[in-house]
Amino acid sequence: MELIPVHTTYFLKNNSLYHRHADNAMTTTSRMTETELIAACLSNNRLAQKQLYEKYCNAMYTVAYRITNDFEAANDVLQEAFVKIFRALPKFQQRSTLGAWIKTIVVRTALSYLRKVKETEPIDYRAENATIHWGNNRLDTEYLEQAIQGLPEGYRAVFVLIEIEGYAHKEVAEMLGISVGTSKSQLFYAKKKLREVLSPIIEN
Repeated sequence: MELIPVHTTYFLKNNSLYHRHADNAMTTTSRMTETELIAACLSNNRLAQKQLYEKYCNAMYTVAYRITNDFEAANDVLQEAFVKIFRALPKFQQRSTLGAWIKTIVVRTALSYLRKVKETEPIDYRAENATIHWGNNRLDTEYLEQAIQGLPEGYRAVFVLIEIEGYAHKEVAEMLGISVGTSKSQLFYAKKKLREVLSPIIEN
């Protein structure tokens, strides 16, 4: 199966069945359970494959962008990740939800991209147990998102994976090939830098 990019949307190639029976078939696939959808994808049902992609593409694009901080790179990561996802789908053992499994592949693909373009930022390991005080004011989501994207790659990756995507330090350490202590230090400095950038808002 090949995914063809059209701006930031992707469609499945040579989907003649979709063009002949789109309305009825899409209604059928939309009612599938997760297990049924996986089975349909494995049987090379193009509509099911398209539905699986469309179900997760927006959320996974957001994950890829938050890690790469680059729109084009996020698109590249998304396409590469979904190629991996469909190839690996026969090995999916449903020990986690399909969404969690897909996100792990997207995250690993995005991190692989980062390793290709830039080394992780150096850190000071002595600060791993320190605490950052954020103040009591609620932060505007847009300001926080912009501040996160302004972090150096290493800090941003750890912050996004732990604080936004909900991974544990051990999981992040394994994904990045670093120690748990390094992950904690990266997170500390990410929070510290965010605190500095957002201090005018937090303190007002």
